[in-house]
Amino acid sequence: MTELAPTIAGLPYRVPLRQRAVWGWMTFDFAAQPFFTVVITFVFGPYFVSQLASDPATGQAWWSGAVTLVGICVAILSPFLGSIADRAGPRKPWIASFAVVKIIALLLLWFAAPGTPLIFAAALIVFAMVAAEFSIVFNDAMIPRLVHRDSIGRVSNLAWGLGYVGGIVFLFVTLAFLAGSPETGLTLLGLEPWFGLDPAEGEGARATGPLSALWYLVFVLPMFLLTPDRKKAEPIRVAARDGLKDLKATYREIRVRGTLFRFLIARMIYQDGVNALLVLGGAFAAGMFGWSITESGLFGVILNVTAILGCVGASVLDARLGSKAVIVASILCLMTATIGIISTAPGSTLFGLLTFAPSEATGLFATPAEKSYIVFGLLIGLAFGPVQASSRSWLAQSVTADEAGRYFGFYALTGRATSFLGTAAVAAFTAVAAGLTDPATASRIGMSALILFFVVGLAILLGTPGPRAVGKGQDAGGKRQPAA
Repeated sequence: MTELAPTIAGLPYRVPLRQRAVWGWMTFDFAAQPFFTVVITFVFGPYFVSQLASDPATGQAWWSGAVTLVGICVAILSPFLGSIADRAGPRKPWIASFAVVKIIALLLLWFAAPGTPLIFAAALIVFAMVAAEFSIVFNDAMIPRLVHRDSIGRVSNLAWGLGYVGGIVFLFVTLAFLAGSPETGLTLLGLEPWFGLDPAEGEGARATGPLSALWYLVFVLPMFLLTPDRKKAEPIRVAARDGLKDLKATYREIRVRGTLFRFLIARMIYQDGVNALLVLGGAFAAGMFGWSITESGLFGVILNVTAILGCVGASVLDARLGSKAVIVASILCLMTATIGIISTAPGSTLFGLLTFAPSEATGLFATPAEKSYIVFGLLIGLAFGPVQASSRSWLAQSVTADEAGRYFGFYALTGRATSFLGTAAVAAFTAVAAGLTDPATASRIGMSALILFFVVGLAILLGTPGPRAVGKGQDAGGKRQPAA
């Protein structure tokens, strides 16, 4: 394969960002992220639980069930689809096919009005999320062919940061102009919702489905138009047969490629902690401080703004120091942040070393304890983007272009196979502590379970050579893989 980026010393760090093909690939993250940020996390998800369902417990059960079903589908099918794509050749037809499914499902979310059966909205979310996750597998598999190995870390982090830019722009527009409060009827800026959207009918939240579909359709086009794809190889029927054989071989091969295997195990563990921290951090604060949806949404904005800065900084560090250094630093940052948030109570922080006088202040994040929590939240924002972007970079540097599909499918599997463990550990720790102490302390003890995931993942990672130390196309056992 002919590399698209030159290998002249000093150039790989700059040249990729002058290529239209690379910028086209990076816009995929910009197009895809608003769906996760707005629809899944901050707007439609809360609407599903609080307004669409008859009660929050029922809504939470259905929402959790839908997300769990997505995880199972992605874990089972991603490696197989990736193997087929490696044999078939091009990645774009797969992304286009899943884009159709995702866009149709998001358009139909507009009809998920209060009183609509939950199974209707839940099924649409499952279809949209599965299509989105599969698209990510095929998009990620394009980078080993597109970018020189030494520049993958920089490009991956910048693309991840660009995704957060898309997410935060879409989230701000939604909160400021579209989604009004059911209580006041006004948006975050105190305005009447645009287009006469009725908050009581959840129209602001429902509109995020069609609007995110339009956003994705428009901003994914540069990837299709500017980024080259692989040539067609085998017919789909033959590719499916041979891909299944390749997948079986991959499960045997991954154990031989010891360095890559240890990285995937480490990533599976620390990513469980990352996922749980992102899912539970806002809810933990809401329970501790009584945050409203507005404060929770603003906390999300703060995290995403900080994440953009973190990814920009990590793009430079990954290029200079390597993916392993960025991931290790990010995990240490997340450990510090987790310790910080569990050390914070309504009247103190740092496990009581710093106490605050009773405050009757009102407004957003008014108390000193809330401000302390925000500070620790900034650390989460700085780290959670780079830890994921540089993990993608590590894998991309460890495989060849011809095997990227199946390995990124395997990467998706390991990211999903144990994704329930982080939240389950928090639930178990909290349940045990609840019988021994007060609810606020029990919730803090429960969140401490996440530190174990970071410690174990970091311990495995520290003993694993980074992709630069291993060398292009080699595993820890010295077996040389085919050159890209």
